[in-house]
Amino acid sequence: MKRASRLISFFAFFGLLAAFSLFTVFLPKNDFSEEENRYLEKFPEFSLQNILSGGYMKGLESYVSDHFAGRLFWIKSKTQMELLQGKNKINGVYVLKDRLAEEMPTPDYSDVDKNLDKIVSFVKKNGKPAYFMLAPTSIGIYSDELPQNAPSYDEKKFIDYVYKKLSGDLTTIDVYSTLYSSKDEYIYYRGDHHWTSLGAYYAYYAASKKMGYAAASWGSFDIEHASSDFRGTLFSKTLYDRIEPDIIDLYTRKNGADVLEMEINDGKEVKKYDSMYFREYLGKKDKYSVFFGTNQPLVTVRTNLQNGGKLLVFKDSYAHCLVPFLTQNYAEITMVDLRYLNSDIEKMVDAEKYDKILFIYNCVTFAEDKNIRKLG
Repeated sequence: MKRASRLISFFAFFGLLAAFSLFTVFLPKNDFSEEENRYLEKFPEFSLQNILSGGYMKGLESYVSDHFAGRLFWIKSKTQMELLQGKNKINGVYVLKDRLAEEMPTPDYSDVDKNLDKIVSFVKKNGKPAYFMLAPTSIGIYSDELPQNAPSYDEKKFIDYVYKKLSGDLTTIDVYSTLYSSKDEYIYYRGDHHWTSLGAYYAYYAASKKMGYAAASWGSFDIEHASSDFRGTLFSKTLYDRIEPDIIDLYTRKNGADVLEMEINDGKEVKKYDSMYFREYLGKKDKYSVFFGTNQPLVTVRTNLQNGGKLLVFKDSYAHCLVPFLTQNYAEITMVDLRYLNSDIEKMVDAEKYDKILFIYNCVTFAEDKNIRKLG
C-alpha cells in the first residue's frame, strides 16, 4: 500500500508538472503585460552565434519566466507569502499601511556632482534666470511610516545637499516643506511613484514665490475626477492589490489662459495637438500618460497669454501634472526630457528664445539619471 501510494504521488506530481509545461508552451502568448506595464520577453533567436555566446539560453530562461502558465497568480501569491513572513519590501517598494512607497537608493555623490556641474555650466552659458525644483517622492514625506531601521536614504538630506551645491548659480525652490505640511492631504498616489495633481498644485504655488508669477488660486479651478481605478508603477512592481486604487484629477480654469496648441517632437517628426490631455490613456493601465502622453524628448505648449513669456523646462515625468498649472502664467512652455533626447541639445532647442529655465526632478530620478550630462 505504501509503495502504491508513493507511485501515485510520483505520477501525480510529474503529471501536474507535464500539464503545467504543456500549458506554458501552448497557451496564447502576450507581447505586453498590462498589469506590470511592460513588454514581455520575446522568444530568443536560434543561431549558432547566439548559442555559443550563451545568449540563447539566457533569452530562453527570460522568455519562460515571462510566459509560464498562471504567472501573475504566482507573482501575487509570492508577494502575499513574503508579507506574511514579515517582509515589507517587494522589488524595492515598501508596503505601508495604506500606500506603496519607492525606496530611495543611496546616491553616488560623484555622479550627482557631475550632473550639477553640467547644469551650472549650461545655465552660465545661456545667461538666463534659472530655477531648480527637486521634489521628494512619497517615501521622503511618509518616512515615519517605514519600519524601524528600514533602509531608505533620507531625501531631505539629499535635497539639502543638492541645493547647497547650486547656491549662487540657480534659485532653488523648496517644495519639501510645503508638501510635508500637507502630508495628510491626497498629494501622492497610493500605488504610483508620482505626486497627484493636488501635490503638483502645491509645488506650482511654492514655485511662484521664487519665479515671480502670480499663482492661480486653487479655488479658481474646476476639478474633474477623470479616473478612480488607477494602479500605477509601484503596483506594477509588486502586484499588491490590497491598496486602494488611485484617482486621476484633471484641473481646468474657466476664465484662465487657454492652450492653443501642443507640439510633440520625437526627434523624427513633429505632431501637433489641441490639448495637453490624452484621454484615451484613461482606459488603459498607464493612466498617468493622460498628462501629455508617453515620455517624449521635446514637448511645447502654447497658450493665448499675450505677455506670459517663455519657459524652458528640463524634467522627468513629475513635470507632467505640474506644467498644466504653469500654462496659466506662460505663453510658451517647452519641456525637454534628456532621457529620450538622442541628438545634440542645441540642435533641438534654442535656449536664447526663452526667458527663464526651470529644472524639475524627483529625488530618485535625479540621484540615478546620467542623461543630464547631455547638457554639455
